[in-house]
Amino acid sequence: MGKRSNWAIPYFIFLVLFVALPLLLVAMYAFQDNYGHFTFANISRMFTDTDAMSTFVVSLEVALENTLICLLLGYPAAFILSRKDLNKSAVTVILFILPMWINALMRTLATADLFGVLGFRLGKGTLLFGMVYDYLPFMIYPIYNVLLKMDNSYAEAASDLGATPVQVFTKVTLPLSMPGILSGVMMVFMPTVSTFAISEFLTNNKIKLFGTIIQENINSSMWNYGAALSFFMLIIIGLTTFLSGSDKEVEGGTV
Repeated sequence: MGKRSNWAIPYFIFLVLFVALPLLLVAMYAFQDNYGHFTFANISRMFTDTDAMSTFVVSLEVALENTLICLLLGYPAAFILSRKDLNKSAVTVILFILPMWINALMRTLATADLFGVLGFRLGKGTLLFGMVYDYLPFMIYPIYNVLLKMDNSYAEAASDLGATPVQVFTKVTLPLSMPGILSGVMMVFMPTVSTFAISEFLTNNKIKLFGTIIQENINSSMWNYGAALSFFMLIIIGLTTFLSGSDKEVEGGTV
């Protein structure tokens, strides 16, 4: 048998071909004109494009609202699912996670058809409903995972020292579950900003998100400008991931 490190070669090849190379191509196109010459014109155009910037602001607003709703609904659900005294069936957990196993586009199309049958007018309300429906499991699962592995002796010790249930939650449970909350926020917020299919089907394109602007430019063969917009999103995702990772390191160091 070969060295154990050789087992990683197929994964390394996969990462190069389907992760690193596409990202490199996006960066390359973002800093090129139609003739392949190096330029900053695409980047500067993005910040002077009122349509792109206003759409980005709308995307941030929708993403914040969706993330907040998912957190308000997802945390209590994750808390109940993680407590053996409140949830005695593993089937309940599977029912909450089950939507993650279904294609997101299929769920969106089904939601749009449901609103059509019920006669609801498509707009921001239907968009947020569809967003929450699609992304709520991604908020529940990481929080549930952290709460399930949490050492209950901390909460018991706090109760023994006279802390009320509210104090136990705010001083012990909530701080210890922050890694799960941060992971859930990351998994909901960033995909919401960059999505386009959900807003198209659930608003009839009345509300455009940043992903829609990217898609429109790519479909119009404006590869360089579309790549610049995508590169902008990559930078934001990278910075957000780095900062959240730094927070976890600091948190782990203090513990």
